[in-house]
Amino acid sequence: MTIGIKQKTDLNLEPIHQCVPVTFRYNVHFTKGLFELDNPLLAQAIASEGDAEPKKVIAVVDGGLLRFHRGLLGKLAAYSEHYGDILTLMLEPMIVLGGEAAKNEPMLLEQIHKLIDSAGLCRHSYILAIGGGAMLDMVGYAAATAHRGIRLIRIPTTVLAQNDSGVGVKNGINAFGKKNFLGTFAPPHAVLNDFDFLTTLNERDWRSGVAEAVKVALIKDRKFFEYIQTHAQAIACRDMDIMQQLIYRCAQLHLQHIATSGDPFEMGSSRPLDFGHWAAHRLEHLTNYSLRHGEAVAIGIALDSTYSYLAGLLPASHWQQIINTLKALGFTLYVPELAPTQPGNSRCLFRGLTEFREHLGGELTLMLLQGIGQGIEVHEVDISLYMQAVSILKQLDKAKQTVTCRLG
Repeated sequence: MTIGIKQKTDLNLEPIHQCVPVTFRYNVHFTKGLFELDNPLLAQAIASEGDAEPKKVIAVVDGGLLRFHRGLLGKLAAYSEHYGDILTLMLEPMIVLGGEAAKNEPMLLEQIHKLIDSAGLCRHSYILAIGGGAMLDMVGYAAATAHRGIRLIRIPTTVLAQNDSGVGVKNGINAFGKKNFLGTFAPPHAVLNDFDFLTTLNERDWRSGVAEAVKVALIKDRKFFEYIQTHAQAIACRDMDIMQQLIYRCAQLHLQHIATSGDPFEMGSSRPLDFGHWAAHRLEHLTNYSLRHGEAVAIGIALDSTYSYLAGLLPASHWQQIINTLKALGFTLYVPELAPTQPGNSRCLFRGLTEFREHLGGELTLMLLQGIGQGIEVHEVDISLYMQAVSILKQLDKAKQTVTCRLG
């Protein structure tokens, strides 16, 4: 029996080249008393779509807020009733864990998806995420993955969320011991920053978010760094006017980068806004997240700035200004988890470099400094120099500067 083998037919079909340009637009607002009945900002953000029917809305609230803003849920219900022709609060707000714990508990994601299903939300409905940056990341991931995307309105309640994490396009949760292992790029519908929420922050959370302002100033805007340097003690002593200006400029610089860098969804290997973050993410994990994100970023900034100085990139005077400013803001620049261990050790700080490269893909790309306001990308580092940098930070930690605030 002979089995005939059909000759492969040569196809002469040209590939179809497809380009899908997509434009995202969203506004970041700054206000006070967001849920007061005479403040129409939230209603206006929802009414901007112009539909006649009220929009379905659910709210997810950071449980930590309710200790200091006990009337928040009542205000939210009253606001929904007052602006009932624009929005309908479908169910009781869902109260969730705040802080990094929100990104470490997978069940929260499923619970929010169930809430979306129970409320009958669609892609034209809205989720209000009210809380700190980690909680916003988690809710944003849930919103982006239900119906392939439900409109998200972020209402950040911390300095870090208002000036950085809450204004960008990233969402995610932690998995496999790695920061933001699961996530999406999904811009919000709007961001509504209410400065009143900042008045009840504890000292650590007030200070923590300032690290992201220092970061973006160091790589992009020398004048902004000088502003922070000049007002460091006022910031540490909770000057609200100064903090509002800091948050505004920091958010502005982050948004400019997202819009003009040419890589808003990080398809390449470069991620300038993560200056100081390779070590920060690793330190968060090594300390079981007892370090706030901003506290870890401040240490990461100090480490990478010191390395830049030791590598001959950064002038000594600039390095000293950076260290002094971080100290004046009240940051601790050394923790025991920085101490180098053997490369194969599961608790080795420098595993963070590998994890950082894996998260971005491609070759290792780190942002370092060659001057205040002037970043430089490198693709190789000298671990022995980093170990020297750790030693220097340990020595500096022995001479901590105490910030004294005048009251009255």
